Amino acid sequence: MKEVAKILLKQKAVTLSPDDPYTWASGIKSPIYCDNRLILSYPEDRDLVEDSLVKLIEENFENVEYIMGTATAGIPHAAIIADKMNLPMGFVRSSNKDHGKGNKIEGAKIEGARVVVIEDLFSTGGSSIEAAKALVDESYEVLGIVSIFTYNMNSAKENFEKAGFNHYSLSNFDELIEVAHELDYIKEDQIEKLKKFRDNPQDSSWMD
Repeated sequence: MKEVAKILLKQKAVTLSPDDPYTWASGIKSPIYCDNRLILSYPEDRDLVEDSLVKLIEENFENVEYIMGTATAGIPHAAIIADKMNLPMGFVRSSNKDHGKGNKIEGAKIEGARVVVIEDLFSTGGSSIEAAKALVDESYEVLGIVSIFTYNMNSAKENFEKAGFNHYSLSNFDELIEVAHELDYIKEDQIEKLKKFRDNPQDSSWMD
């Protein structure tokens, strides 16, 4: 959705810097950085994004019974969506708690419940797939995974296909750079750099 892409850029939830790249935790130099938690600070834009996620879920997973967020960035979005859809909500940790009951999945246990997982961002898809697999291991039926934004990386497409999970995003890398160019956030000669990064983030030659 172009409207979502505009919000991501306006609120700096996604920023583009092809000439002065960011460094991800993995060490990869990236021309793009995403922090969708910023959307939560702007009520009007937040409502549009969350309502759009609800619509996306209703269109693709009409039998959903449970909303699960991924820790930590997916949790607030999952809570808002569950409230709008009048559904139970829980979340999946990246690892088991090291105290208390040692839970990895938080929320009421409803075996066999049809779940949609909420993620803020797809990069390689690894963390989303891990969360979905954890739910399957606990006897939930995972209908699919939805996110606000995806980098459109080939590795994510391959990983989701291999894992067998349906996935959808409101906005994506290609749409966002198109909107960014229209709004003069980036110049024509920077688009090729961004696309080259998208195709192979491990290859730093996109910076040349």
